[in-house]
Amino acid sequence: MTAMRSRTLVFLAGAAGALFCSASARADESIIKNPGDHPPYRFEAEPHGLLGFGGPFRDASDFGAGFRGTVIIVDNGFVKTINNSVGIGFGGDIYFRRGTFYVPVVMQWNFWLSPHWSVFGEPGFGIAANAFRDRVAHPTFYMGGRYHFNDKVSLTIRLGYPSISVGASFFL
Repeated sequence: MTAMRSRTLVFLAGAAGALFCSASARADESIIKNPGDHPPYRFEAEPHGLLGFGGPFRDASDFGAGFRGTVIIVDNGFVKTINNSVGIGFGGDIYFRRGTFYVPVVMQWNFWLSPHWSVFGEPGFGIAANAFRDRVAHPTFYMGGRYHFNDKVSLTIRLGYPSISVGASFFL
């Protein structure tokens, strides 16, 4: 038997062993129908990286960094029969190429799907300023999701207008 053939057989045997001997997969428990069944917090702090593409970035996209803070105003939000919360989000984003400073203010509506996943929607507005333009107000709308590592830290991805962001959320 050649060395190449024996390595192939060892690899296939190992792959088959891993496939057949692995633990069974488990789905994450749904908590959307359990109002209030999410980590208790009053403030979410989120540093993030950004890609701006619309509104004040119509001419060309721009990379940046920023911070978003959200104060929870209603712990069991607008729909009392599901696991949701509502907050007011505000922040500051700096975009590097043109030196644009963007200040968004949004209403954040959170939906807690499982102990590890939550999603949110954020309608609002923002004000952009840079050395090339006067201050300009822009509508904003974001949708996002979080993967919760534990009750205090999550990976947060936000998609919307006028930017996309990826960051870490800290629940205080």
